[in-house]
Amino acid sequence: MEQALVASLEAVAEVMENAQDPWWIIASAAVALHGADPGPVGDVDVLLSLRDARRIIPTLGLALHQGSHHAEFRSTIFATWREPPLPVEFMAGFHHCQGGRWRAIVPATRQRIALGGKTLFVPDLAELGNILQSFGRPKDLARAARLAALSA
Repeated sequence: MEQALVASLEAVAEVMENAQDPWWIIASAAVALHGADPGPVGDVDVLLSLRDARRIIPTLGLALHQGSHHAEFRSTIFATWREPPLPVEFMAGFHHCQGGRWRAIVPATRQRIALGGKTLFVPDLAELGNILQSFGRPKDLARAARLAALSA
């Protein structure tokens, strides 16, 4: 795993230590945490509860925003933390538009992964693969295929 990703994930783990509700790393960083090749990792995506977002994000000096910079994704609360080596996108109330319908993305599984003495959480391998497939973008489909290869 690249050092910039490791340092960014460790920063997330430290910030999220005081979370009161379940939270997850998803997308490319989660693929890397599962041990598959994620391809290029441009940021770290964190799903968290509205309650934790309202409490944690302001402690980082960030404003709470609504929306996203992608047409297919939206969040009730969205913020980008640029202090770590890779940007960290916090998303609470995260939704994905598929076939013209918005659906909430709230993982049902939560796998603990230790990194540098810190704890991170990701959806389990199968669920993460399903989430990535549902996004339908070429990069997400490629990541889902790499995850599936781990369990083959």
